[in-house]
Amino acid sequence: MMNHNQTELVIEAGKTESQYWKDLLRYKDLFYFLAWRDILVRYKQTFIGIAWALIRPFLTMVVFTAVFGQLAKLPSEGVPYPILVFAAMLPWQFFANALSESSNSLITNANLISKVYFPRLIVPASAVIVSFVDFMVSGIILLALMAWYNFVPSWQILTLPLFIVIAFAAAIGAGLWLSALNVKYRDFRYIVPFIVQFGLYISPVGFSSNIVPDKWRLIYSLNPMVGVIDGFRWAILGGEIQIYWSGFMLSVGLVALLFISGIWYFRKMERSFADVI
Repeated sequence: MMNHNQTELVIEAGKTESQYWKDLLRYKDLFYFLAWRDILVRYKQTFIGIAWALIRPFLTMVVFTAVFGQLAKLPSEGVPYPILVFAAMLPWQFFANALSESSNSLITNANLISKVYFPRLIVPASAVIVSFVDFMVSGIILLALMAWYNFVPSWQILTLPLFIVIAFAAAIGAGLWLSALNVKYRDFRYIVPFIVQFGLYISPVGFSSNIVPDKWRLIYSLNPMVGVIDGFRWAILGGEIQIYWSGFMLSVGLVALLFISGIWYFRKMERSFADVI
């Protein structure tokens, strides 16, 4: 087939895999459209609008501070307990929101997927971007807490973008796995909320991971979000916050595995989406 028109779609036999990644760039406008549409849908018809992205993490921070900081008297690593909690709440909320949104993204866009060709990976990836907007909005609370407690971050805050990239890899990797599985097994619509809720309890959001006994630290780091959260706290809080480097490297390695395997499984299942969905 000859390409006589730049807008004409050409699918050459045996070359779909090599062209797939080029198509991601070719369909970047669709990616922007889906992300912007989801942002509008999320906030347009809500009673309190974008304030919802502030209220939910703030109330969770208040509860965790009361339970772990005031009642359990857990150590705060030399920083005000609300800041300790919120520095972990940011990456956790981003991961949890991205997981919930991306896992349902293919189902909610079933009409689009079943009618036209485009790289399906765009759909869950755009859902993760929407969650990143919530992440940016929630960051306002952290800035307000720092101002309230006169907390000044150290030079380590400059490394924060690196840990944001790691959080992105974890969110996209897990999101690709669950979005592909949700197409074939609709049970995952019930499993994902449980994973998010359970993950909150086993991740060091309300407390510092330093309270975990040394003999269990490496095993605890098998939860990839432990490394992500510890990295955020190290970058934002500095000072007495120390990273358990063995566990951190293990978590980062698992995030990389999750990201690569997520792309592999999504690509493997992608050919059947239009038929199954």
